[in-house]
Amino acid sequence: MTTTGAHQDAAGTPARSWWWWGRRRSAVLDGGLAVLSALECGLEGVGFAGHASLPVPVGVLFGLLVGAVLLVRRRWPITVVLVSIAVTPAEMGYLMGIVGLYSLAASEVPRRITAALAGMSTVAVFIVTVVRLRQDVAQADVDQQDFDPSGWYVPVVSLFMTLGLNAPPVLFGLYIGARRRLMESLRERADSLEQELSLLADRAEQRAQWARQEERTRIAREMHDVVAHRVSLMVVHAAALQAVALKDPQKAVRNAALVGDMGRQALTELRQMLGVLREEVGPAPAVVPLAAVGLAAAAAAEAAFEDGPCLGAVEELVEQSRQAGMVVELTVLGEARAYAAEVEQTAYRVVQEALTNVHKHAAGAKVVVRLAHREAEVAMQVENGPSDAAATDAHLPSGGNGLVGMRERVTRLGGVFVSGPTDAGGFRVSAVLPVGERAA
Repeated sequence: MTTTGAHQDAAGTPARSWWWWGRRRSAVLDGGLAVLSALECGLEGVGFAGHASLPVPVGVLFGLLVGAVLLVRRRWPITVVLVSIAVTPAEMGYLMGIVGLYSLAASEVPRRITAALAGMSTVAVFIVTVVRLRQDVAQADVDQQDFDPSGWYVPVVSLFMTLGLNAPPVLFGLYIGARRRLMESLRERADSLEQELSLLADRAEQRAQWARQEERTRIAREMHDVVAHRVSLMVVHAAALQAVALKDPQKAVRNAALVGDMGRQALTELRQMLGVLREEVGPAPAVVPLAAVGLAAAAAAEAAFEDGPCLGAVEELVEQSRQAGMVVELTVLGEARAYAAEVEQTAYRVVQEALTNVHKHAAGAKVVVRLAHREAEVAMQVENGPSDAAATDAHLPSGGNGLVGMRERVTRLGGVFVSGPTDAGGFRVSAVLPVGERAA
């Protein structure tokens, strides 16, 4: 047996149209069954014509037409079963009845219709079998005087014959239909799982890309803070060195020493950062899991935070700006205490970048740095007045990334960042970072 028309796609997608058949093999099978059924019904039509007092050609033609109905069993299984029930009194179409019941049970026809048609077929076959068997018993009683069957013989034998003819195709069809539906369900589930895996793979790739982008952004911020501040101070000291080289050689020597110290500090910080990057570089595996990307990024960030500056170095940072000729006032409120490494480094970088911006854009301006240690947060503010027109401008280039980098650092820790010009013509940078559980 093969699949019904309702499940032709489950058996395989046809390369071309075969009417309601899914494949050429199915069409050939149904055609062969229809030919066999037509031949059977044609032979049985001879007996039907004799009982009905019809010409033999009419009975044979009627049998051929009835048997050919089996050709549409996949498309209209109900029609095949109804025709087989209708010709049951003519005692023809046994093959059509068996195959029709199987096709009906294996199809997507509602179970109540299948049960009703199977019951009708069983009753029709049972009645015809009882009538035919009684006729045979009566004829045997006439021919053999000693043959005397009991009263239960005819119904019991008829029942067994009917069930043996109708029950197997119905049960086998139900089994095939259930198995086919199970296979389709498993196939659909596999397709949905494949789609989900594809979506998860795309999402993992997006997260990996985001992790790489986040790590590149963090490295760019670190490089900007290290290079911009140190080099800015070096340029300022170099300008001062050029201005006092002939007038005050002693001051020129001190400025030259400061430039050398800042250059060495910049190189040291760059070396530390590059060392962290080299530790993360290794042989690239064929497939990089998302967890590995996240762990690598987290490890690099943690190493950078542990090796980076802290709030205790803010005073030294302010002193470096003073040595470059800037007037800086440092105010610390509250009791200083240890914070998480990323909080301290972020606070340090905010002050550092704010002072660097003053060197770039407000030469000769007076600067006030305020640092406040509160119960659940640490706040910092760097405010400068208007630039001094008499001060020498070092003409430091600006890429416009300083304020963006500070905002990214602060908001990443759940803090608040505000910057903007003041009424006095200066500029103010303020940031508040949560500490303790809020920072975590």
